[in-house]
Amino acid sequence: MKAIIPLAGKGTRLRPQTYATPKPLLSVGGRPVMSYILDDLVELGVQEVVFIIGYLGDVIRDYIAREYPDLTAHFVVQEVQDGTAGAVKLAEPYVDEDLLIVFVDTLFDADLSLCRTLPEDWAGVIWAKEVEDYQRFGVIVTGEDGAMNRIVEKPSEPISRLANIGLYYIRDSALLFEGINHALQGSSGPGGEYYLTDAFQYMVDHGAKIRTAPVAGWYDCGKVETLLETNRHLLETTRGGVSPSASLSGSTVHEPVRIEDGVVLENAEVGPNVTLGKGARMVDSKLRDSIVGQEAVLRGVDAHGSLIGDRSRLDDVRGRIHVAHDSVVTREE
Repeated sequence: MKAIIPLAGKGTRLRPQTYATPKPLLSVGGRPVMSYILDDLVELGVQEVVFIIGYLGDVIRDYIAREYPDLTAHFVVQEVQDGTAGAVKLAEPYVDEDLLIVFVDTLFDADLSLCRTLPEDWAGVIWAKEVEDYQRFGVIVTGEDGAMNRIVEKPSEPISRLANIGLYYIRDSALLFEGINHALQGSSGPGGEYYLTDAFQYMVDHGAKIRTAPVAGWYDCGKVETLLETNRHLLETTRGGVSPSASLSGSTVHEPVRIEDGVVLENAEVGPNVTLGKGARMVDSKLRDSIVGQEAVLRGVDAHGSLIGDRSRLDDVRGRIHVAHDSVVTREE
């Protein structure tokens, strides 16, 4: 089994962080978003991944080479942003077997082992999450056997509450690319984009059975507010804690937090829902609902709902602070 991971987006909703860091490599719970997904794929036994890159693609290449050297990685540049169907089409030369397609705007709690046990009469799996605000998503309409009948984008009527989360297993890759070619020959959607979901609809219309499967959790990492919500979930479950090497002098900590190696707190109040990267320092400061990068220094800061990049220097500032790596912010009288 191989995997395709489209990564060409610019992550505009997470600027300024994404001016220098690709959205999949932003940190949540002390790790890049994409690392959680790659670890799941490696555990499943996936050894070969096609990365569809574009914006800051060299940063992605360097990260994969450094952190996943045993992975057979192919990198294909999406020159034209023509949607999810166009992105996956670029991986066709590398696909000769069943595959997983994973979009990394979200984290998920899903049983990927279903790929190994799926009965032979099924052509694939679409993982889905039941939601209340169904109008925001593409939703999957199923039959009594749990098979996909159709996908409807942002329905005005509650025809289904099963939201498409961007995680797919396709056994019949030949029919998938036939469907992608059909979609690309048709009319584009808004912004000139072509949708991968139209290829799935083509597969179903041509007799394929695609099963829907539930996920226990689905956590958005695509904008500041939801990235911080996902950070809280991770701290409350698997990623919280205070490193033994952290120094907490005259400071108060409100769980959940993640305080990494070498962090120094002096007369600080931290949490809840705060991640402090390795070597960060807080002096005479308060911080909640925030993610702070490695070696950042905060003095006289009172902040919440913030994303603060690596090695940033903040002095005497208040409120919500969103700054990229190596920023300097100082309040002047």
